Amino acid sequence: QVRLDESGGGLVQAGDSLRLSCAASGRTFSFYPMGWFRQAPGKEREFVAAISWSGGTTYYADSVKGRFTISRENARNTVFLQMYSLKPEDTAVYYCVSSRQPHGRISQGQDIDYWGKGTPVTVSS
Repeated sequence: QVRLDESGGGLVQAGDSLRLSCAASGRTFSFYPMGWFRQAPGKEREFVAAISWSGGTTYYADSVKGRFTISRENARNTVFLQMYSLKPEDTAVYYCVSSRQPHGRISQGQDIDYWGKGTPVTVSS
């Protein structure tokens, strides 16, 4: 059974940093892109960041560019989202995602086959 398990969410203050982790199991994710989406209360789910299977290419939403960094450790089947300079508007449930296609277009919201259950991030002002 394929699973994506997020961890690392919590309550922080504006300006703080936080690192989310996503542990994948049930298949080898090393050859597939992975990413993060988020959903704020009362809003639609939105793309945050994505990373190619090799880690050589990354994509970011404009709202997090320069503040968030996505990375992966294929040997551990794990992807990370390092978040700096957090803002109240970053408050959301953060979901880890993956594709079954080696060149899945996660950054475009397409080819997403797996979702984690999410980890909540709350940024207080």
